[in-house]
Amino acid sequence: MAESKATQANDTGAAADLLRLLAEGAPAEELSALSAADPEAAQLALRVHRTLGQHRRRENRLSALFETAGDLAASRDLDAVLQAIVRRARMLLGTDTAYLTLPDEEAGDTYMRVTDGSVSALFQQLRLELGEGLGGLVAQTARPYATPDYRTDARFRHTRSIDAGVVDEGLVGILGVPLLLGSSGSEGTKVIGVLFAADRSPRPFAPDEVALLCSLAAHAAIAIDTARAMEDTRAALAELAGANEVIREHAAAMQRAEQAHDRLTDLVLRGGEVPAVTRAVAGLLGGAVTLHDPEGRPLSSSDGGPAADEALRAAVVQSRTAGRAVPHDGGWVCAVLAGPELLGSLVLHDREHLDDPDRRLFERAGVVTALLLLLRRSVAEAENRVRGELVADLLSAPHRDPAHLVERGRRLGVDLDRPHLVLVAETGPDSRHKLAGAAGRYPFGSPGVSAEHAGAVVLLLPEGDSAAGEVARAAAHRLGRLAGAPVTVAAAGPAEGPQALVAAHAEAQRCLRALKVVGRLGDGACAAELGFLGVLLGDGHDVDGFVGETLGPLLEYDARRGTGLVHTLDAYFRNGGSLTRAKDDLHVHINTVVQRLDRVQALLGPDWNSPGRALELHLALRLHRLTGPG
Repeated sequence: MAESKATQANDTGAAADLLRLLAEGAPAEELSALSAADPEAAQLALRVHRTLGQHRRRENRLSALFETAGDLAASRDLDAVLQAIVRRARMLLGTDTAYLTLPDEEAGDTYMRVTDGSVSALFQQLRLELGEGLGGLVAQTARPYATPDYRTDARFRHTRSIDAGVVDEGLVGILGVPLLLGSSGSEGTKVIGVLFAADRSPRPFAPDEVALLCSLAAHAAIAIDTARAMEDTRAALAELAGANEVIREHAAAMQRAEQAHDRLTDLVLRGGEVPAVTRAVAGLLGGAVTLHDPEGRPLSSSDGGPAADEALRAAVVQSRTAGRAVPHDGGWVCAVLAGPELLGSLVLHDREHLDDPDRRLFERAGVVTALLLLLRRSVAEAENRVRGELVADLLSAPHRDPAHLVERGRRLGVDLDRPHLVLVAETGPDSRHKLAGAAGRYPFGSPGVSAEHAGAVVLLLPEGDSAAGEVARAAAHRLGRLAGAPVTVAAAGPAEGPQALVAAHAEAQRCLRALKVVGRLGDGACAAELGFLGVLLGDGHDVDGFVGETLGPLLEYDARRGTGLVHTLDAYFRNGGSLTRAKDDLHVHINTVVQRLDRVQALLGPDWNSPGRALELHLALRLHRLTGPG
């Protein structure tokens, strides 16, 4: 027990000695000397010693910053303030030298403005171009840079004159920070000089040292800016008169914008159409205005307008991305958006310059136009849903009451007795709902109608100047863009009357299946454009005529001579063009097969085995097997 008390007393004495040394500010070496008596207490004491040292250093640095701020408030002598900043930078960082460079506007380079601790006249007279040396890099990038050994650092563009000055001064480790005016990282930030701290031996600079030098550099920038501000005061007073004029102009612009807003709002409330908006905007901004649809086609114009070209489409994309009106070809473009969806674009012609109020007015017109287009779409979609029910009933039960269907269509604005093209459109399963919505928007501006039927979308479009195949291809392209996926479209007609429209729909369905079979997904066509497939898919297809036209010479030869050229050619195609398998199928010698195929070539021509001709022959042979005798 006595020994335990003695040990505890010794530990208490060692702890008291450590506290006494800490209170006296003893160096860390003396604290370490007592570690044998109480290692844990000694470690804690060293940690407290380091913490106190850090606090003292921070207090010294804060004191230096406060003194610098006081110098700025009390002194108007720029040279004295800058000299004090450089001297404090050297003292606080404990470097051999510190110096500050400023730009020479007339010479276009930078020069040594203040130095402290420098002994080299050559170094004190150095001038640096932008991008040269560490200082040039700091000025160019507006960021602090530090190097433990300037001589071997390849990040900087070394020059003979700068390296000579650095070597003459004997500098090795260098830290440089920019003197910045404006918020760091903003567009208005300007580098007006560089503050340096340097050692004549290799030295890595800690982050807190970089931060301290940046703070001093900020004070230096304030001092320089204050001196310049005194010189600019008289000019600022002269500019006040101009500012008052600008304010008056701005107030007038705001009043004009308010009036324009009221006018556009009134148009919407009175149920105005899009052309009324384009005319109103053209009158307000003093230039022609054109509204384009999402694909660049003009929808409305105050003074005529061409279709969009690639440059205009690129400007629309730029406006859509920025969410602002953008200049384009002597005018302005504003994307008309409903959230992320592009509804169209407004183009203002012959107005190269728009001030901010007019630009905001133009952008507000885009918002009003989007609202009107959405209202127009809602009405059209509602009407199309009702018309779509008519199409669905027509295709589901055409024989039930044709006269009633015709009369019902007239009440809805769809004349079934008028010639129509019937389009059937289809896409992948993941995009079917998008296709239905796109098809609902496709016939806007025309008496056309769309509906979903049998897993596909059916469109009835009044006959126009374009052929059925052209209409199908145009529909495939536009519906694909609206749906964001490949859309295959088949067309049939024109047809008029319920019975004929149903027959045209059946033909379009067969044409659509053929397009998918031959791999033309995302394309459009009509049966007449599919060659022999069109003959088979059309309502008036002539199978016997197609077989006779394709195989006629062989059929006649076999009939006259009793040969088997048709049977041989069929076996050849069935066996993938293999002579060996064909002779086994026919149970003849291979030379017999070769001789018969030579005769086929003589009768049909040398291209009988080309891909396109072979396909027609193969199909004709299969039809001959299905429809011929036996």
